[in-house]
Amino acid sequence: MPAKSPPEPGSFFHADRHTADEQLLDHDYTAGAVILLDKPGGWSSFRLVGLTRRLIGIKKVGHAGTLDPMATGLLVLCTGKATKSVSAVQDGIKVYEARVQFGASTPSYDAETEPDATSSFSHITHHAVAAKLKECFTGEIQQVPPMYSAIKIKGQRLYKLARKGLEVERSLRTVVIHKIELSSYDASAGEAELEITCSKGTYIRSLAHDLGLALGSRAHLTALRRTQIGPYSVERALTATELVSRFKADDVIDLS
Repeated sequence: MPAKSPPEPGSFFHADRHTADEQLLDHDYTAGAVILLDKPGGWSSFRLVGLTRRLIGIKKVGHAGTLDPMATGLLVLCTGKATKSVSAVQDGIKVYEARVQFGASTPSYDAETEPDATSSFSHITHHAVAAKLKECFTGEIQQVPPMYSAIKIKGQRLYKLARKGLEVERSLRTVVIHKIELSSYDASAGEAELEITCSKGTYIRSLAHDLGLALGSRAHLTALRRTQIGPYSVERALTATELVSRFKADDVIDLS
């Protein structure tokens, strides 16, 4: 007998900034809910999960795709019975806004670690970036995940090995870049703003790193914001401050 498919995420209660206070407070979150949150920079995804658990009073809360602490934007949480549908949300196409700095690479491929190599970017132009994105970073591509990632190899998280100064071989992963646009490029600063629509499993940090190499330089990610996962948009997401306020917990929870 085939396994029963999990319920569609859309069949559960949705909580976002347009949801009435009464509905947010009165809903039975063990029955299932999909909550849209706008993660602030400097927070881990797990911290936002922990805050939500405290506010709704249940432990069964999971997120549909982590964001690095440096990143901001859409984090979709599923509660109670809706946690069975997390994978359906994770499979949705994602949209990111990213800032890439040319001239230096870092071990983590972002600004969380110090540069490990530098290179000139004076030869890089707006046209060159746009052309390289179209040539090498559109459609099905292959990436090597960063060492600073939560992927497990032989039972060990890569970031734990990286923090010890170790590096291990990582397998190439195939992902799909459905659309990538160069929003702006500051040639004097070597800074590019990108908008990327991509599949599950895409590392924007790896894309930034690889883009630098493809243009004969070095590069790393300096800002990242997720704006969409499937049908869910960050425009409807609650900030951490709004979440606490809507649950009438300002006097109980200090977010500082």
